[in-house]
Amino acid sequence: MENQALYTLPPDAVWFITGCSSGIGAGLATRLATQTTNRVVATARQVSALSYLEDDAQNVLKLALDVTSSEAIDKAFKKAIGRFGRVDVVVNNAGYTLMGDTESSTAQEGRELFDTNFWGAVEVTKRALGVLRDENPKTGQRGGVILFVSSMGGFITTPGSAYYHASKFAMEGFAESVAKELDPNWNIHLSVLQPGGTTTELLGGSFKATATRHPAYVAANMPTNQMLGLLGNMEIRKGFSSADDIARGMWELLTRGKKIPIRVPLGKDAWDMVMDETVDVKKGFEELREFSNSFGGSMGSEGRAVFSELS
Repeated sequence: MENQALYTLPPDAVWFITGCSSGIGAGLATRLATQTTNRVVATARQVSALSYLEDDAQNVLKLALDVTSSEAIDKAFKKAIGRFGRVDVVVNNAGYTLMGDTESSTAQEGRELFDTNFWGAVEVTKRALGVLRDENPKTGQRGGVILFVSSMGGFITTPGSAYYHASKFAMEGFAESVAKELDPNWNIHLSVLQPGGTTTELLGGSFKATATRHPAYVAANMPTNQMLGLLGNMEIRKGFSSADDIARGMWELLTRGKKIPIRVPLGKDAWDMVMDETVDVKKGFEELREFSNSFGGSMGSEGRAVFSELS
């Protein structure tokens, strides 16, 4: 079971954020650096992409980081600890979307996306756990928080983004399972954030299209093309959350002095869509109750109790 304890963010907390070149990462880094007493380690593939942050700010450390490199991740954490002594909040934000016809996509396109969206978060998290558990107590601060910037697309799916959804589903399953592995005494909290539609670079610079389109999918009424039209509709995008909205959501989640939930939809559209999906899934399972239960599988009341406690 994930950590049930209340969490209090230190007034001088140190945040380690991946993917700060634009969008949500940039919005969060800017908010922390200019509106709080917290400190921020802002990372991006190229430090030049972090020019929006002051070079001589005492509460900011700008680092180059490619999350697909375990060596680079280790060096970045060492530099963060060398500068600030500890890390309180780790934000797995680096990622991009790949859109197109899955049938015509290449294995390389899918693997490259997973290397950043999923494996990058995995390697950052593995390094972060040791820092929060073993390094932070040396400074008198125990534990901390690891946030995973997923999407409502980590709970629901839309056409044309199969690899993106798969990476977010994988991230959410990873985070939830790891949260259940940890000793509560370590005071480490994990949480998956599920923003809805956002006016971020996922619809711009961090949006990639598959190299080729399959001729069977080119008609305007095909689902992927309809989805592309929806994302390009400026009237609809006017209602999307801004990067600062999501950054504010992260800040308020950690400063409200309450338990940090394992999953947090951010935005009314995210909450609505996730709840609709939950209702649909439950309805579908209820319709299958008799069919499913006709194939055995009982583990007994004791086994079920233990399994439920651990799951």
